[in-house]
Amino acid sequence: MSAPSPEFDNEPYENLSFWHDSAGERLAQRPRLERDLDVDVAVVGAGFTGLWTAYYLTKKDPSLRIAVLEKHIAGFGASGRNGGNVSGARYAMSLDRLARETSKDAALAQYRALDNAFGDLEKVVQDEAIACDWVRGGAVEMARTPLQMEAARGEVANRRSWGLDDVVLLGKGEMEQHIRATSVLGGTLTPRSAAAHPAKLARGLSRVVEGLGVSIYEGSPALSIDGGVVTTPGATVRANVVVRALEGYTALMPGAKRVLTPLYSMMLATEPLDDTLWDEMGLAGRETFGDYRHLIVYGQRTADNRFAFGGRGAPYYFGSDISRRHETVQKFFPKLRDELIELFPQVANATITHQWGGVFASARDWHPSAGYDPRARLAWAGGYAGGGVTAANLAGQTLSDLILERDTELVRLPWANHRGPKWEIEPLRWIGINAALHAMAGVDKKEARTGKPTWRAQIIGKAMGH
Repeated sequence: MSAPSPEFDNEPYENLSFWHDSAGERLAQRPRLERDLDVDVAVVGAGFTGLWTAYYLTKKDPSLRIAVLEKHIAGFGASGRNGGNVSGARYAMSLDRLARETSKDAALAQYRALDNAFGDLEKVVQDEAIACDWVRGGAVEMARTPLQMEAARGEVANRRSWGLDDVVLLGKGEMEQHIRATSVLGGTLTPRSAAAHPAKLARGLSRVVEGLGVSIYEGSPALSIDGGVVTTPGATVRANVVVRALEGYTALMPGAKRVLTPLYSMMLATEPLDDTLWDEMGLAGRETFGDYRHLIVYGQRTADNRFAFGGRGAPYYFGSDISRRHETVQKFFPKLRDELIELFPQVANATITHQWGGVFASARDWHPSAGYDPRARLAWAGGYAGGGVTAANLAGQTLSDLILERDTELVRLPWANHRGPKWEIEPLRWIGINAALHAMAGVDKKEARTGKPTWRAQIIGKAMGH
C-alpha cells in the first residue's frame, strides 16, 4: 500500500462509495513501481481519461511502450464514484457560447464528436465484454415548474436550430411513461444515453488496457512532472510524452493548483427497493434522471434496484483542498435524502446504505480541454465539469491523435489544445465559487416560489458556460 495521503488514509477501497463496495472484486492495488523506467508514454492517473488515452494509443500503435501510474487504484476518483450517467449530448459549455468563441461549424463538430464518442464507448463495452451493468435506457430531465418547462422547451428549440434532434421534448403524460416523480409537468428525453456502474466500467477498462500490453503501476503517485520526467516515491520514469490525466486531482500537482478547480459532488444509495415501489416510480428502462433546477441533482435506478442519487451544493474548499473528510461531511447527506424523498415520497422509509462524495474539475472558462505541448513533452485533458464519462473517451481519442501527430478532425476540435485562463488566487477563488454555489441554491428557491426567472440566474448561467 502507498503512504497515507490527504485524500485517503488507507481505508479499504470498498469504503469509497456504493460503486466500489459493489464492484464484485477485491479492490487491492497492483504492484507499485520500484525501478526506473524509460517509456514512450507515461500516463499519470488511472481514471477514464488516462485509461482511454492508453487504450487508443495502443490500438493505433501497438509498438508503443506505455506505463500508467496511479496513486491508489484504477477508478479511485470521479471515474469510479460518479452517477453512472453516460450521454453524448452534454458538454460543459453551451453550443451558443462555444460558437461565439470559435465558430458555428467548430461548435457543432465538438458536439457531434461527443455523440460519436458515446457510440464508441458503448461499442468497446460490448466488444470487450466489460460487465458494468450497461443499459441504454435514455436520460430524462424533469420540468417540475412552469419555468422549468419553459427551459426544457428552450433547450429543445435551441438544439433544433442547430440541426440536432438528440433531445426530445416530452409532455406530462409522455414523461410519466419514463418516470413518475412528484409535480412533473414534462421535460426532455435524450435517447442516446445509458446507465452504467462506473467502478465496474473503470476496473474493467483497466483490465482491457492491461491485456493490450500496457503496464499499470498502482500505489505509485506522481510527485512531480517535469520535461518528460515523472518522479514517484519508488522510481523515476522518463518518457517521450507524459499525459496528465488527473481531472479533479490536477490541483495536487506542483504548479497546477490554478489550472483546474476541484469541486465536490455528493451521493447516496438506498437499500434495494421492492418492485411494487418501482412500479409506482417508473424508471423501468433504467433511465438516468435529473431536472431543470440550477443546483444539479442526478440519479439512476441501479441494476440491483436501488436509487443512486447525487447532487451539488457542497462548498469549494480554500486552496483547492482535497481531503477524505470533505467526502464524508454528514450535514450534506440529510439534505440530499430530503431531495430524493421530495421527488419520490415512496422512499421515505428506505434505509440509506451508502453515502459518499468526490471531486470533479472545472476550468475557469468552463471549457474542457485536451491538448499536447511537444516542447514540454506534456499532454493533458480535463475540466469536464461533471460530464466526464463520455468526454473522457473523446479525450483519449483526441490525445492519442495529438501525440501521434495524426491529422484528423479530432485535433481540430475547439477543445484541442485549448488553454483557458487560470483561476483567481485565494481568497478570491474561495469567495467567488462559494458565492456562486450559494446563489444557485437561492435562485432555485426563489424561482420555485415566484415562478419567475431571476437576474442572478442569468449571471450564473453566463459564468457557467451558457
